[in-house]
Amino acid sequence: MTHEVTIPGRYDRVIDACKFIVAGAEQAGFGPNELFRIELACDEACTNVIEHAYGGEDKGTIRVSWHFSDGAFTISIYDQGQYFDADSVPAPNIPSSPADFDELKIGGLGMHFMRSLMDEIQFHNNMGDGNQLTMVKYLSENNRQ
Repeated sequence: MTHEVTIPGRYDRVIDACKFIVAGAEQAGFGPNELFRIELACDEACTNVIEHAYGGEDKGTIRVSWHFSDGAFTISIYDQGQYFDADSVPAPNIPSSPADFDELKIGGLGMHFMRSLMDEIQFHNNMGDGNQLTMVKYLSENNRQ
């Protein structure tokens, strides 16, 4: 069974999508560390939809769903915004030393975070019917409650 909610494309409503996703992940049996990772990835994804796909608030909705089956917690995020080519986003240049963090460019880390926090991510453009981001986190003995 897939669970789904639609929120307005507003920054102050991203928390509603994240709470919905975290509640599902908690039901699936994920522990606190993985719940934090899932919430952060969801927050980043929804924020990116508002900022990049819609170009600002109140320009569309975000449909968020989750499904848990065979140890895979799958999150799908749908928007009707501008096309996004995930392959065009370069890997960030992350400094190796904390002393160099002042040189870290603000922005552009969202894809890096999502890829680091989740086990799988995939982007699909539904040919004029919007965009879909799918993120998967696998439940293992190491990340259970």
